[in-house]
Amino acid sequence: MASVPREEITNGSLPKALLVLAAPLLAQNLVHVANQLIDVFWLGRLGGDHVAAVGLNFPIIALLFTAAIGVSVGTQVVVSQRVGGENLESGRRAIVTGTLTGLVAGTILGLLAFVFARDVMGLFAAEPAVLELAAAYLAVIAIGIPLATASDSLEAGFVGWGDARAALYINLATVVTNVVLDPFLIFGWWVFPELGLEGAALASILGYTGGFLLAITLALYGRDELRIRLRDVGFSVSDAREIVDVGWPNAGQFVASQSVRVIMVAIVAVAGGTAAVAAYTIGARVASVAFIPAQGLQQAAQSVIGQNLGAENPGRATKTTWIGVAIAAGALTLVGVVQWLVPETLTVVFVPDATAAELAYTTDYLRILAYGYWAIGATYLLMAGFNGARRTRTSFVATLCQYWFVRLPVAAGGVYLLGFDATAVFWAVTFSNVAAAIGLGLYYWYETGSGMNHRAVDVATSSAD
Repeated sequence: MASVPREEITNGSLPKALLVLAAPLLAQNLVHVANQLIDVFWLGRLGGDHVAAVGLNFPIIALLFTAAIGVSVGTQVVVSQRVGGENLESGRRAIVTGTLTGLVAGTILGLLAFVFARDVMGLFAAEPAVLELAAAYLAVIAIGIPLATASDSLEAGFVGWGDARAALYINLATVVTNVVLDPFLIFGWWVFPELGLEGAALASILGYTGGFLLAITLALYGRDELRIRLRDVGFSVSDAREIVDVGWPNAGQFVASQSVRVIMVAIVAVAGGTAAVAAYTIGARVASVAFIPAQGLQQAAQSVIGQNLGAENPGRATKTTWIGVAIAAGALTLVGVVQWLVPETLTVVFVPDATAAELAYTTDYLRILAYGYWAIGATYLLMAGFNGARRTRTSFVATLCQYWFVRLPVAAGGVYLLGFDATAVFWAVTFSNVAAAIGLGLYYWYETGSGMNHRAVDVATSSAD
């Protein structure tokens, strides 16, 4: 059965629809982040160099998932609007095309990463030993990118349909496989070879494989009215064009943010060395847990908004966004308070032998980030409001301003012009988060008052024909 019946999404309680649909997505994101944290946990036992190597890879691997982000959002929005308009056959067709599009795009990016792994890591101003480890990790992880992007696209189809539980099951299969294999492949337990950092990457690939196989199985055997049959299998050029048109700004949004993060890692390395990079990595991984409520709500809101627009309910689409903003901002404020109170404990959990410098930097980073958590929650849901209405270009422009015109200049100015240490980068992150939330909120209020969602209804209904 689907997480939320379609009639509940288009006619029932909006808070209930959001929270019920978001719950499996929240759990999905939790297990996904837990997977990343467990990698850091085990690799922390090998030393700070291994953690720093993963830190250098973090923004690069995120960039490799650009295709997955774009195709997934495009697939989710298109499917949700078609399902909201009761065009189920067209929705199934869009899911198949979205999955194939993700597979092709992931293959291209994976090959590029595998071939140029050393060249990419050579761009960082880090110690040679760390760069060597980072390049080896990237080369292995690149092999699994095609399966990961295809799986993400298929998951997005389930979510767009209103079945968030399927996405949870797929991610559980991915993460459980990775978590179980991690220590065996890293340390050579039992009959497995001791592969160190590359073992962590190989475990991730096998996790992607398990998740994708389960996704295909669920789609073929069917859940609720979503069952892919032989007549649904094929590649529709028009559907692919529509999915890419909706999703490419989100891919651009992801590139805009992750490319700045690459530069930010380089600035951190200059300002504080390996200790600061390790701290930045730990902080980013721990902070990613705080984003889970907002990410789950964003995915849920995009489906609820899309289905209501497809069902010609623009007012409910607008109301969904503001309800989501209130829930996400409130939830992340509470998470921020907890993080502010126990930053040292969170640091020691992941790197028990952290040096004094690593501990000091990470504590500062976690506390500074906590001040802007409410803004992160609000931003995620405001972007969902635009994305669900096919205004993904607005989210792209907002992210471009947040990262390139606020975060990067503040960080670079603090370190290179004013001579501050790596904490200048940490403050730049929080300041840019707050600026994005305020600016995007004002713009959403203006656009919806000018009839944005009414125009989106016309686009959604014409697309489903």
